[in-house]
Amino acid sequence: MGKSTSAEEWAARAAACELLALSLRYPDEALHGIVASGEWACAADEIAAALGIALPEDWDEGAASTDFHDLRADATMLFVGAPKAACSPFEGYWRAEDAGVQPLMFVNPHSVAVERFCRACGLGQPEGVNEPLDHVATELELLEYLASVEAGIGEPVPEGPASGELPGGSAGAAWEEFVRDHLLAFAPRFAARLAADARTAYYRATGRLLGAFAAYATDAADAEGASGAAGGVA
Repeated sequence: MGKSTSAEEWAARAAACELLALSLRYPDEALHGIVASGEWACAADEIAAALGIALPEDWDEGAASTDFHDLRADATMLFVGAPKAACSPFEGYWRAEDAGVQPLMFVNPHSVAVERFCRACGLGQPEGVNEPLDHVATELELLEYLASVEAGIGEPVPEGPASGELPGGSAGAAWEEFVRDHLLAFAPRFAARLAADARTAYYRATGRLLGAFAAYATDAADAEGASGAAGGVA
């Protein structure tokens, strides 16, 4: 995937991750405004086309008419919950369920691994934020950063590692590693549950959009694995 992927595709990946990260943060009036105006769905359609992702024509049906208060109520039910979120946005929660153990915020091994990976990329917890870095939106923000550096439209963070010092030896290799080891370990299932359990059209559409991107990333990872295997045989 890394060397054979064009700068244009890396830029489209960065845009996809940026839009999805915005879509999965707790909603504010600015997000509601771009959804209600149709800009959100338009941007998603353009990015999907650039990546060769075929979205159903009705994937965003009703999303633009979602009421702001309904949007917030749905986000609370889905991502916060009482006493349990219907669709936890944290990788560590899903992987703890896989292992049959009690999910522990911050201190589970997967959350710790994500934090270490972020630090290896020169990134850390923003000041004043008290949230594990394995939130799906934060993971997508990390991937946005790596894809933008690989595309040549972003610069490595000041005082952070140069591109050649990132995990795997490049921003593209770091992107591939993180997608394989973290995002794809839970995002497809998270997306499916989000699309199924959301009460609002907006979050059902967001689930479909994330699911389509995860399928694209899975295909890309499979292609990279096949390319590596062929190289090994040669």
